[in-house]
Amino acid sequence: MILGVKDLGRSPGTMRTLEEHVPAPKDFGVALIGVREGSDMELDLRLEAVHEGILVTGTASVEVTGECGRCLDPIAYDLDVDVQELFYYGDADLGQASEEEEGQQYRIEHDCIDLEPVLRDAVVTSLPFQPVCREDCKGLCPECGMRLE
Repeated sequence: MILGVKDLGRSPGTMRTLEEHVPAPKDFGVALIGVREGSDMELDLRLEAVHEGILVTGTASVEVTGECGRCLDPIAYDLDVDVQELFYYGDADLGQASEEEEGQQYRIEHDCIDLEPVLRDAVVTSLPFQPVCREDCKGLCPECGMRLE
């Protein structure tokens, strides 16, 4: 999701809000759980010009779907994740940042920012490592495959 930020210029304190529904991109999840491609993603973001670049803060709301890691029953719930990232101007001096740290910095390119990697990081890191339909799910019998309930 590419956004133009030319209107914010290089004037610290200038800001605008973005309230938008966009389709979720591909690969917003892990093996058992994630956000279905094309499903509605609600963004409520603030873009603010600061000395180093553009600060993006706010929330992204998505519908998570998947299956329980124990019994394989379907799981679906809404998830709100906080988003906060600084996009640096292309000519910004990153000081003593190592090459590895510089590679992890997001940049403003051609007066545009790409929100997709930031949103992907925020959503995927908020997903459970071992999704379960409920905490006391007993799962399936390892021998016959029947539910243990």
